[in-house]
Amino acid sequence: MKKISVISVLSLVVFISACKKETPKLEGDNDTSTSIENAMADAAYNDVANIADEAYTGSVSSYKSGVPPVFLSNCASVTFDTASTPKSFTIDFGTTNCLCNDVNYRRGKIIVAYQGFYRDSGSVHTITFDNYYVNNNKIDGSKTVINRGRNTNGNLTFDIAVNGTITWDASYFGSVSTSTYTANRTREWSEGESTLLWTDDVYLISGTQSGVTHTGNSYTAYTVSPLKKEIGYRHITDGTLAFTPQGKFTRYINYGYPSGTPDNLAQVTINGYTYVVQLR
Repeated sequence: MKKISVISVLSLVVFISACKKETPKLEGDNDTSTSIENAMADAAYNDVANIADEAYTGSVSSYKSGVPPVFLSNCASVTFDTASTPKSFTIDFGTTNCLCNDVNYRRGKIIVAYQGFYRDSGSVHTITFDNYYVNNNKIDGSKTVINRGRNTNGNLTFDIAVNGTITWDASYFGSVSTSTYTANRTREWSEGESTLLWTDDVYLISGTQSGVTHTGNSYTAYTVSPLKKEIGYRHITDGTLAFTPQGKFTRYINYGYPSGTPDNLAQVTINGYTYVVQLR
């Protein structure tokens, strides 16, 4: 069974090389389990917004340019309710696992209440769930996206707030368990808005995250420089994130290493010690 696609890519588990020799200072402080769990939660809620954007733009079989959708497959349906206040639409994956185009399994419903069109300044989209699962992990909570209009660069910007809870399937951590995830971010649509393709869209993401893992360990994170997410590529390709697990040193993760182009490398600095790592 595939697990959630880790698009925030904090699962930094394969050490390739070290720029400084390890010392006892870092003993016991190279654990990645907290960052991996955060990445999985982050990916689940990011995917929800992308699925909602895709569903809102067109129909299940034809979206932005008539090419096959990135996420939704024919086992999902989209229903609009324009008589309600606010208006809403529901993405229904059915009651059994639906294999989506991104090779993740989903079931249940994503419900989107909206005021105004997605690209209109001031529009508000609130996403909630009805027995919604991704790869047998239950996703609860809400995600709100507010269009703040265009910035000084002429790009659309969005404020995004997430308050979520994930109940993990037993196959992930050995037993059914729960973690929480919150985020407050700004997303700038820096490239691809004017084209008919999804895969050339690029977003710059800034803001904060926090949460508690299934083992009860808390963490916080903030962007030192905006994270660059290219929709057509799996990993974040630029920007720096500061991630602090409970009782540990802050990890500064530079996704632009070595040149800010699409690759699976990042540079991590912990307490002055720097490592090159491979994203998985």
